[in-house]
Amino acid sequence: MNIFSAGDIFQFAMRIEEYGEIFYHKAALNAENEEVSRIFNRLADEEAKHKTIFQDLYSKVKDNRPAESYPGEYMANLRAFLDGKVIFIKESQEKELAIIKDTASAIDFAIQRELDSILYYQESKQFVHENQQKLIDDIINEERKHFAVLSDLKKSLNK
Repeated sequence: MNIFSAGDIFQFAMRIEEYGEIFYHKAALNAENEEVSRIFNRLADEEAKHKTIFQDLYSKVKDNRPAESYPGEYMANLRAFLDGKVIFIKESQEKELAIIKDTASAIDFAIQRELDSILYYQESKQFVHENQQKLIDDIINEERKHFAVLSDLKKSLNK
């Protein structure tokens, strides 16, 4: 069942990384200590790098878009879908960030978003052609790295 192409998944990934970068920069500003702020800023920088990686991967895949009734229809619909469904939704983030009062809750929020991203990509693999699934695995590996960093940070703060 190939509903999406790898190109679509990379479009999703780029949007998720944009929202992740925004979140991590905001979390860095609210961090309770310099070390945590530095880690959040590093994660934000990595989200920006991930977006670039996904843009590069996107440029290498064949983009099979359906016929459009007007120019840009497919991307407009895809963006509307992404804005309503992706892991780091801007409006949702703003509400959740407003109730995050300390570093521990920001880390928990970020860990959950990274796990949600991993799950999303794992599930998305079934919707792309088998020969494109390795590309999705690359995204999953990038998200796992963030999960590991955040988990280590949480452990170090709980000592």
